[in-house]
Amino acid sequence: MNAVTSRGSRPSAAPAPQSPTPSGVDPGPAPAAAPKIRPATVADLGPLVRLENASFDTDRLTRRQLRYMLTRARAVTLVMPGADGGLAGYALALLSRGTSVARLYSIAVAREARTRGVGRALVAAAEVAVWEADRAYMRLEIRRDNLASQALFEGLGYRRFGVLSDYYEDHMEALRYEKTLAPDLKPELQRVPFYEQTLEFTCGSSCLMMAMHALRPGLVLDRTLELRIWREATTVFMTSGHGGCGPFGLALAAQRRDFRAEVFINDPGVPLVDSVRSPDKKEVMRLVHEDMQAEVQRLGIPVHYRTIRLEELGARFEAGAVPMVLISSYRIYQEKFPHWVVITGFDEHFVYCHDPFVDYQNGESTLDSINMPIQREEFSRMSRYGRVGLQAVVLISLPPRGRSVKVPTLKAQAHG
Repeated sequence: MNAVTSRGSRPSAAPAPQSPTPSGVDPGPAPAAAPKIRPATVADLGPLVRLENASFDTDRLTRRQLRYMLTRARAVTLVMPGADGGLAGYALALLSRGTSVARLYSIAVAREARTRGVGRALVAAAEVAVWEADRAYMRLEIRRDNLASQALFEGLGYRRFGVLSDYYEDHMEALRYEKTLAPDLKPELQRVPFYEQTLEFTCGSSCLMMAMHALRPGLVLDRTLELRIWREATTVFMTSGHGGCGPFGLALAAQRRDFRAEVFINDPGVPLVDSVRSPDKKEVMRLVHEDMQAEVQRLGIPVHYRTIRLEELGARFEAGAVPMVLISSYRIYQEKFPHWVVITGFDEHFVYCHDPFVDYQNGESTLDSINMPIQREEFSRMSRYGRVGLQAVVLISLPPRGRSVKVPTLKAQAHG
């Protein structure tokens, strides 16, 4: 039976394909008296390498890569001891940095241990281990023609949620599967569509597009609208390079399109002015901000200079508003830059978000940016930016029935 492989995730330019290789992940019942599954150690490196080489024809993990997984990676590696000092099988799951998702990256069962339920036992143990590591969802990829593995994981409660085209070495598609490790998690998350930003500085406009489309599904989302909103909402020199969208600019862009906007911000000063050093750039940011602030006030857009708590944010979401939240990307991408995400749902443990940025360089796909589950405490920490701990939220909703919001005319101003 072919391997359940989820290796070599695809970067943006050159895909790193998978290979159809036999690892014998068997669908049989769990063994009645199987050797105890345990975390792998460096002492298991030799047996792991031998099992890897015997199980996979191509795209094998090297000794160096396996050592990295055991010693430095955010990963869970479990082994089941076999005969003569070898291994009956192993399972390797990668842990996402900022979200509560784990990925079953590789699983292999020795040929002599197949049909004994070893694969099923390893999957069950991996689920327990990643749950104990505070990850509530397990994802994996399976070849479209690997019907046995599909049957195994579907029988274990995994749900197919996406397809990756041209994913394997022979151009075979990969089917993506996910399992919720706690049955009370994950509310219905169909309300907000997904739109991927096409430029590194358009996360704010992309989030506003998603929020508006959730409220008016007939809205056409395209790059022209993405750039138009960015042009209206940017605060120019927010970071090095092109500027990004500020909360007041996004609120005005929403108001111009007959949506109701509401802003929560905990700092009455110029947002993100500390992101630049040049006095000239600081002055431009101040002028643009004050111009937007005056327009917001003239139009009666509510601005609250305080933090909005998650409980209140959840209540506003349930009442029909779609929140956009400014976060620090460091906790997800290990890079310090301000970044907008749009909230798609809440439950007791998690905040779910669409992230318009897709991290292709680290092997992620669009599906990894959709409905990202983030622990509530972690989300509260990441929704602060910079030394001042800036917190900014823009709520987008429809105006009361039968009424339209005041729509301003565009002015030729510095952020155009």
